[in-house]
Parts: sequence; C-alpha cells; structure tokens
Amino acid sequence: MEEIRLSNYAFAEQFKRRTKSFALRVIKLFRALPSTADAQILGKQLLRAATSVAANYRAACRSRSKAEFSAKIGVVLEEADEAQFWLEMLEESEIVAANRLIEIKKEVAELTAILTTIKKNAPKK
Repeated sequence: MEEIRLSNYAFAEQFKRRTKSFALRVIKLFRALPSTADAQILGKQLLRAATSVAANYRAACRSRSKAEFSAKIGVVLEEADEAQFWLEMLEESEIVAANRLIEIKKEVAELTAILTTIKKNAPKK
C-alpha cells in the first residue's frame, strides 16, 4: 500500500475540518444530555473544551511565527486532553452510557495523539 503524504496546507485544512466536526459532534451530545445539574455542568465543560480545540487549531494555523504556532498547538493539545477528561467524567458518573461515547472518545484520543505529534515536531523558534 502506498503512503499518501499531504502538504502542510492540505493537512491543516483537513485537520481544521476534523476538529470542527468533533466540536459539532460534542454540541449534539450536549443537546442530548439530561437536564440535571451535574449533566449540564459536565456537559458545558466538555462543550467549552471541544469547541476550543477547533477554534484554537484554526488560530494556530494563522500564527505569525513558529514559536507562536508551537505555543498555540500546546493550547489545542491541552483543550483536547481536557475534552477527553470530561467525556470520561460523563461516562464514569453514569450520566451517559459508555456505548454512546465509544466513537467520540476514539476521535478525541486520535486528535490528542495527532496534536501530540504536531507539538513534538513543531519548530520552537
């Protein structure tokens, strides 16, 4: 099987779409949460983190320097990790059934892994 390499621009555009799609999936999940206080509090935290992943990745793509890009990618990575935490909390508190979160948890884990690699390979200066 031949490996396909994307240009930096093509990768960035594809990853922008992917992070936005993740945020939209979280919005739909939030809308389906029970109206209990605990569900809404955890859900809003997840909503903030997930939408920040998409928004901050978009901002990182507009960075004016390599150092700024590296710093902004660090923020995106932190937000993805936080989103992963809130998904775990929704599952472990039994607010949302584990089987309903399988795909979205897989997606945020993949996003986090990709962002970790980007951060590791990003030029610092």
